[in-house]
Amino acid sequence: MNTNTNAPSLPASAKVWFITGAASGFGRALVREAVDRGDAVVATARKPESLADLVALAPSRVLALRLDVTQPAQSHAAVTEALSHFGRIDVLVNNAGFSIIGAVEETSDEALRDTLELMFFGAARLTRDVVPHLRERGAGTIVQMSSMAGLNTSPGFSAYCAAKHALEGFSECLAHELRPHGVRVLIVEPGTFRTSLFGDAFRRMPEHPAYASTSGTLRAWVSQADGQQPGDPAKAARVIVDEVARPLRPDAPLRLPLGGDAVDGIRQKLAFIAADIDHGERAARATAF
Repeated sequence: MNTNTNAPSLPASAKVWFITGAASGFGRALVREAVDRGDAVVATARKPESLADLVALAPSRVLALRLDVTQPAQSHAAVTEALSHFGRIDVLVNNAGFSIIGAVEETSDEALRDTLELMFFGAARLTRDVVPHLRERGAGTIVQMSSMAGLNTSPGFSAYCAAKHALEGFSECLAHELRPHGVRVLIVEPGTFRTSLFGDAFRRMPEHPAYASTSGTLRAWVSQADGQQPGDPAKAARVIVDEVARPLRPDAPLRLPLGGDAVDGIRQKLAFIAADIDHGERAARATAF
């Protein structure tokens, strides 16, 4: 129940979104799409002043908050303020992240931990902060912004893939746990979209010549592809919001690939796994007592 008498009055059909990493990319596109549909949004970023133009879209329905998801106190405070302001959270979107490239040997412990802290531990912590509220209400959706890299892999993306793979395993278990309580988990797996994650935004590990033909090739590609990615974040946001708007049903998909490259890449990965299982099935079954 909303005990804040100064909170905006929202139609019963309106949702309250809580979106991390709202300053750019998918986060910014989702804020715009939700506002266009009459929903309310708690838009968060490390620098909330970067969200001023989003607040201006609908000042009574967009609350900008400072949030670095790697800081537990900030996560708790942001959720508390969101609930105080709007009275509820209907949709949590864990979107904050960055891009990083480097072979395993090139990637330091510090870089690996920083990647996992933001894109796995930060998302997991914020999810735990919001889950009790959703569970008690018996409704809501948790949108985990993963990537086709949550299932697929490429040389040079070990840290990024590790974080997204971890998030997907965590989220799949969470989906089983929350479904009986009326709460949905949606894992979004975009391919290459025209966001600010490419080009100079990549955190680049020091190069080792031994990996020039593997991760080195991908280093060149991420620079050349910047601004040429086929995916449109605005169209992706519309698909995500459409999916969230659908009622929870037994056959609701857990995963939502976005982009033809994501669909193709994930199917290739699943075929690769199936081939490995077929190859080792006889030996695997022979290990029983």
